[in-house]
Amino acid sequence: MSHELSRIDGQAGARRHFRYFDYLMAAFVAILLLSNLIGAAKLATLWGYTFGAGILFFPVSYVLGDVLTEVYGYANARRCVWTGFAAMLFMAFMSTVVVALPPAEGWSGQAAYESVFGNTWRIVAASVTAFWAGEFVNSFVMAKMKLLTGGRHLWSRTIGSTLFGQAVDSVIFYPVAFWGIWSEQQVLTVMVTNWALKVLWEALLTPVTYAVVGYLKAREGVDVFDTGTDFSPFAKAEAV
Repeated sequence: MSHELSRIDGQAGARRHFRYFDYLMAAFVAILLLSNLIGAAKLATLWGYTFGAGILFFPVSYVLGDVLTEVYGYANARRCVWTGFAAMLFMAFMSTVVVALPPAEGWSGQAAYESVFGNTWRIVAASVTAFWAGEFVNSFVMAKMKLLTGGRHLWSRTIGSTLFGQAVDSVIFYPVAFWGIWSEQQVLTVMVTNWALKVLWEALLTPVTYAVVGYLKAREGVDVFDTGTDFSPFAKAEAV
């Protein structure tokens, strides 16, 4: 069954109300928070390879970022990045307050609670900054490559944008969070290994990305191209 898609520019896409956009944004923010909260600080080793445990799920947020940019355009993806950024800041604030509260007499879980939720300021700063920079690079490259390819070869855009976006994310996160805590060799090894695994995840999930993008475009009835879009992360958001 074929679907006729209306090609619209990024400004029109930013002003349009979409049926599924809010669901995608909610999923994007939820996966972002959970992957940073649960997996970011743990080192794991499988089959001789050392990697950060968050690698197993965090790349799904980049897949969703690709889908958001491809289907809804850069301006709408920018809204999701800022929403995720604000959610991460609140998560950090809430964790700090809750961990700092004096434990009730007889409650013995404070040490375990601190080990799970008591991230240092370095990990918080690294997570927030790396996400913000990496996700904007990912979305920018995705949108620009769509214009260059005329909307063809989706696989090249998803993998290409991840190469750059995840490189920026990893180069910021691991040195800022763990330099001087882990050995230099561990930081460099995990940084490079996680970048490569994230790109590999993106490549493996390409069929899923195609299916989701095709489904959403057919249901929304449009194909957004970011002609005339202001790509500044700080550009004023359009009303949707």
